[in-house]
Amino acid sequence: MDLRKLKKLIDLVEESGINELELTEGEEKVRISRQGSTQPFIPQQIQIPQPQPAASTSLSSQPIAHEESVTDQESGHVLTSPMVGTFYRSSSPESAPYVELGSTVKKGDTLCIIEAMKLLNEIEADKDGVIKKIVAENAQPVEFGEPLFIIE
Repeated sequence: MDLRKLKKLIDLVEESGINELELTEGEEKVRISRQGSTQPFIPQQIQIPQPQPAASTSLSSQPIAHEESVTDQESGHVLTSPMVGTFYRSSSPESAPYVELGSTVKKGDTLCIIEAMKLLNEIEADKDGVIKKIVAENAQPVEFGEPLFIIE
């Protein structure tokens, strides 16, 4: 930026009564501010509203209260989902399900798979018993703490 342009900008600031002028031209940047002005330049703070979580969104790591509604109708041990993901009853669409209604299971037997972030996680029985009810639907999303099976 040449000196004539700068002089014109300084004159413009003095004549107009503004306190500060900032100009960017290409890679050059010029800031002209008046000294001795009666009112100092105070930048305004802008309040940016923070997004509010929706009423139905739960960010806690507490199990969801689905277990209560299931245990009111059915007695037995409720096996809940340890994570958020997609519930699958078998290892592939062509394969038979790991367990069926009435299947006898032992602690450690694989009952289903939950896919989370492209990882397949085998969910195992946490007690011996018989599958009384399969609560989750195949290939449907499940949440942390959501009932998957009722074992009697």
